[in-house]
Amino acid sequence: MSLIIFLSSGLFLGWSFGANNAGNVFGTAVGSKMVSFKVAAVVTSFFLILGSYVSGAGATRTLGKLGSVNEIGGAFIVALAAAVAIFWMTRINLPVSTSQTIVGSIIGWNFFSGSITDYESLMKIVSSWVVAPVIAGLFAVLINSIVRRLLRRVKIHILYFDFYNRIGLIIVGGFGAYSLGANNIANVMGVFVPVAPFRPIETIIGTISGNEQLFILGGIAMAVGVCTYSAKIMQTVGNNIIPLTPLTALVVVFSSSSVLFLFSSQNLERFLAGMGLPTIPLVPISSAQAVVGAIIGIGLYQGGGGMNFRLLGKIASGWVTAPVLACLISFVSLFIIQNVFNQPVYRPVKFNMSSDVERRLVTEGITFLAMDQFVDKEFSTAVEFRQALKTHAPDLEVWDMNRVVELSELRNIIVNTEIIQYEIDEGWFTPEQAGILKELNGRSFNYSWELRDELEKLSPAWRMKKNTPQGRHFNRDMISKLDYLYKKFWVIK
Repeated sequence: MSLIIFLSSGLFLGWSFGANNAGNVFGTAVGSKMVSFKVAAVVTSFFLILGSYVSGAGATRTLGKLGSVNEIGGAFIVALAAAVAIFWMTRINLPVSTSQTIVGSIIGWNFFSGSITDYESLMKIVSSWVVAPVIAGLFAVLINSIVRRLLRRVKIHILYFDFYNRIGLIIVGGFGAYSLGANNIANVMGVFVPVAPFRPIETIIGTISGNEQLFILGGIAMAVGVCTYSAKIMQTVGNNIIPLTPLTALVVVFSSSSVLFLFSSQNLERFLAGMGLPTIPLVPISSAQAVVGAIIGIGLYQGGGGMNFRLLGKIASGWVTAPVLACLISFVSLFIIQNVFNQPVYRPVKFNMSSDVERRLVTEGITFLAMDQFVDKEFSTAVEFRQALKTHAPDLEVWDMNRVVELSELRNIIVNTEIIQYEIDEGWFTPEQAGILKELNGRSFNYSWELRDELEKLSPAWRMKKNTPQGRHFNRDMISKLDYLYKKFWVIK
């Protein structure tokens, strides 16, 4: 019962997302009267769930790095704060970036728990907010230009053109909904991935992992939001920024959907890596910004006349306000839940640079003048530890300082293969990997990196591959397995 209560905030966030962001997929089609709201709602709902289930894992990894919410009570508040911020924006009929609000919520949790915000992941996500609308705008201009040139050469009867345009909007809208679910389920359920206790289940279509169960639940919640509360947002996106013809509506949906797909497709990433080409980072991007970027691109291409710049300013201010509001709600709510309702919202993590950590740092070439002063000195939070390093070890570079903090994180890890027996039986671990884990059964480690080193020492099956495009996919899967083991074998003293 408690699990359902905690997950309810994620489901509320999913509902809010569906209510607010469905307009990003079918808003232009509904606004231009080419597709009815009922058809748009049904198509969007189906493909949102499908995209969440099939391709939702890619963008979730980057969001998880931003701040690893390690207690389900904390995940409840993080999702609830984002949902409240989005619901408020939905009430005033403004499309808001879900990725921005959930990032704001996670940062609020980081502040409250004394955790360090991973600024590398944050910059990767924030940069996508800038790049995505620009790419969508360029796509829209390019595609619009190509389509218009083709139509000048190929004469299509107006009735056939109208029919093809409607079918095209539905097909492209389905693609957009799939991409939306794949890219943004990380925003809806990503914070629950490290703490949800779901185990894989067997079905007639195969094994559904615990994460996939989360993604399906989130997809259903988004679909309910689409069907119950998205009509007004569709009108805002579809009509009010700039008048759109049926053809430009089709171009906008396809352009924004393509951008969402680029930033969420694991298969595309593997294809590019296999060809030796640079890969596109899998990050949750703002569907609202992608759509608005495509609309602005079309508007500027047509000369900028008729664009509602006042509404654009209002939407942009909402994009700034929502994450700040979510951060504040998250921080205050975490304080209330922990101190008034006595519910744990984060799992305390201490830091101790032991002699073992010191030796490991030296092997990695990381040393600093005040190193001896920190040996066996314990710190209660990552922020406290990093502040002490900044004060007493000014010769440390930022990356090296983060590495010192990472290696010093204390974990009481005890290998217990019984609690991962299902995953072993289902073949998630290779036979060689499972054999090594059984060999280590009962062993304890103070730091997560000690377990990883021991696994790598005992078998090449646990070793990373070279950082080549071909090896990155394997390494990412390996990191997922290791993170899962760290979570499962972590015993609270």
